[in-house]
Amino acid sequence: MAIQVGDKLPEAKFRVMTAEGPQVKSTDDIFKGKKVALFAVPGAYTGTCHKMHLPSIFLNAYAMKDKGVNTIAIVSVNDAFVMNAWKRDTDQRDEAIFLADGNADFAKAIGMELDASANGLGIRSKRYSMLVEDGVVKKLNLEAMPGKVEVSGGDTLLGQL
Repeated sequence: MAIQVGDKLPEAKFRVMTAEGPQVKSTDDIFKGKKVALFAVPGAYTGTCHKMHLPSIFLNAYAMKDKGVNTIAIVSVNDAFVMNAWKRDTDQRDEAIFLADGNADFAKAIGMELDASANGLGIRSKRYSMLVEDGVVKKLNLEAMPGKVEVSGGDTLLGQL
């Protein structure tokens, strides 16, 4: 069953690239005591994710932070090396943390996994945005189609703050 507004995020582990290499971060490390704008995408560098979803986040990053968001997080079922390269290539002002959910453990734990095997992509994450306060889901915007950014972009979440 998919996570819903009012639910607490389950314990999960992400990989985040640091100067010392990949480090493990828990859901508590990312969400505890913070207001987090979480954006999930099916894949780094994929057309819709790279050309539509990420720009909508970064165009609204300052405004989201002005409205009390402590952290902007982007999660994808990719490894920490790919996510680090994607951050390098897209996050010019260092506005977000890029979370690697390499085995889709987080996506599965919240019921947001997407089977993209027919397209050669394996198990991925559905496309969504979520406002999380102290680990509790306050807003959830799930895309009906993974190739569209109609309700999960930075502009939508900003309007909900």
